Amino acid sequence: QVQLVESGGGLVQAGGSLRLSCAPSGDIFSVNEMGWYCQAPGNQRELVADITSDGTTNYADAVKGRFTIARDNAKNTVYLQMDSLKPEDTAVYYCFAQIQRRRYYPSQPYWGQGTQVTVSS
Repeated sequence: QVQLVESGGGLVQAGGSLRLSCAPSGDIFSVNEMGWYCQAPGNQRELVADITSDGTTNYADAVKGRFTIARDNAKNTVYLQMDSLKPEDTAVYYCFAQIQRRRYYPSQPYWGQGTQVTVSS
């Protein structure tokens, strides 16, 4: 069974930084698109940033210039460096990945369990 394992959330003061990481556990063939979504109470889950296997990135307007997404293809790991955090960044952050479990199999979407990020004012 493949799972996405996240780490790095926590409580930080406004202006501070956090770094999230996520990697799949289990036997897989390849990982294509990876990314991070967030969901605040009462809101829908929304894209924060994503990155393709060749390194092309995409960011939500609210985080441009403050967050950086990166990946280590050798480790199948995606990172989200979060700087200049604001109270409105408070949410549960979910890792996302399109994973190909076996050669010639289609990619399927997987989600992490979510990690809480809380930014105090």
